[in-house]
Amino acid sequence: MKALLFYGPNSYELKEIPKPKPGKGELLLKVKAAAICGSDVRMIRNGYRGVTRETPRIYGHEIAGIVEEVGERAWDAGYRPGDAVAVAPNMGCGVCDMCVSGNTHLCSGYKAFGINMDGGFAEYVVIPEIAVRQGNLVRITIGDGMTFSKAAVVEPLSCVYNGFEKLNIRPNDTVLIIGSGPIGIMHAMLAKMAGASKVMVNDLNEERLKLVSDFDPFFLTYHGDDLKGYVMEQTGSRGVDVCITACPAPSAQAASLDLLAVNGRVNFFGGLPAGKDRVELSTNLIHYKQLVVTGSARASLRQYRTCMRLVESGVLKLDGILSAEYPLTDFEKTVTAAVNGEKLKHIFVF
Repeated sequence: MKALLFYGPNSYELKEIPKPKPGKGELLLKVKAAAICGSDVRMIRNGYRGVTRETPRIYGHEIAGIVEEVGERAWDAGYRPGDAVAVAPNMGCGVCDMCVSGNTHLCSGYKAFGINMDGGFAEYVVIPEIAVRQGNLVRITIGDGMTFSKAAVVEPLSCVYNGFEKLNIRPNDTVLIIGSGPIGIMHAMLAKMAGASKVMVNDLNEERLKLVSDFDPFFLTYHGDDLKGYVMEQTGSRGVDVCITACPAPSAQAASLDLLAVNGRVNFFGGLPAGKDRVELSTNLIHYKQLVVTGSARASLRQYRTCMRLVESGVLKLDGILSAEYPLTDFEKTVTAAVNGEKLKHIFVF
């Protein structure tokens, strides 16, 4: 089978490798769509621990496809060859307190496709028994507007939904999102769905902000050097009820508290680069304005399945986020577009 192998920072090539065979409790998935994520871009640029020329890895954790083979011990899980499925990439040990509470994505020994095990930038991927048993596969119905590409992009949406749940956005709230990539747009979509009266998006990249406006004219965009002035103008000098930093920028996190109204909530969604993760915050602002500061990482299987239903039902429409589809043989063009931040989501289709 064809697979895109990564060897370290900016080192990768398309290779022909043996098609994997599933074990007794495993499934073999024929990949139909695998999207490139911001975390993929970071790993492409910077490498990832344990990934070398001698021990390459196949990236890609936003995956949807068709069940090709079912191991004999996996039949009782109910999956059959030909089933169209999407894959939640994070799996836990299954026995720790986090896993038992339903938070397998927060297991200290979690595994994830395309991160610390091979993922979806290949024609086939083996689904291990623990993922089959924990419920990482979700059946999907292709057609009536639902595609494998949309199903693959539900994974980042579910991560956004995790942050969304922590913010408790209510009708008439004002929301500011710093960062206008696919993640920022997904945060904006969920805020609008929850009834926010204003959803503002800020970014240094004017071209990205144009994509936000084209995606939904309801979203207000700002590009300039006086974000606080803009926020106060839009909120009658109150500040926003909710702020989300959907970018890996320490300055955005540092500035966010000053932009919040009394009883405001902030979610530090975008992780920061190593060595830049110490940010000075005014704890007096947190104290006197009664602010809630939250973080979120990855997504639970419940959140993943919830988001799949929201997309399948048409409540959340992802069409405008799917910028371009490519065959795996166009990997140079695809990776370059993603690394350069061109448009929004770039997806390998098979």
